[in-house]
Amino acid sequence: MTNFVLVAGAWLGSWAWSDVLPDLRAAGHGVHPLTLSGLADKQGVKAGQQTHVDDITDHVEGLGLRDVVLVGHSYAGIPVGQAAQRIGDRLARVGFVDSNVPADGESFLSAWPTGRAQVEAAIAANDGFWPPATADDFAGQELGDAEVARIAAGATPHPGATLAEPAVLAEPLDALPATYVKCLLDGAEPSGDVAELLKGARWELVTMETGHWPMFSRPRELARVLLEATGTGR
Repeated sequence: MTNFVLVAGAWLGSWAWSDVLPDLRAAGHGVHPLTLSGLADKQGVKAGQQTHVDDITDHVEGLGLRDVVLVGHSYAGIPVGQAAQRIGDRLARVGFVDSNVPADGESFLSAWPTGRAQVEAAIAANDGFWPPATADDFAGQELGDAEVARIAAGATPHPGATLAEPAVLAEPLDALPATYVKCLLDGAEPSGDVAELLKGARWELVTMETGHWPMFSRPRELARVLLEATGTGR
């Protein structure tokens, strides 16, 4: 049995995967949506980026999970990529869903030079937290009013330290068996660092004709993509 460990991006928690879970479970797999420290039902827990890496590795190792598919969406690709290296032979594959990817010594913010000053200013003005996206940020992402309202209702401020702390990699990321899911309404091409990783023999690209939040816009299709990418569908 494959065990899917699902980690959503900035501002979100385990609740964000609720529409994806049924199809993964119907295929006979273990499914473990995870909330990172400082977010959603774990608000108030102090967190840096390495705290988030520990959240993932501790969950996998604490439950004794094997044949693990780690799935990281958006920001969560950074801690998921690091955790994937640390769980050793428990790992079956990594799924990066329209996500950032870690680079040794680099942070979420250092990989986003055009938006760094704006994010840092927002964090400084909000007691060390990145305030959730606004309705305007969801425009053009194939989200209806109900989906936008649902995200807005569940989103919580994101701990700013997790965005500034650098990643720590033990080996090149292209050594991981990985599938990168590119959501085309959020940009037609993967970022440059992802494009380089996709040149490796162990990485593959899958595209979806939807926006940056496919767990809300096309949850069943996302479940199918994850099952097919890992060879675990029925």
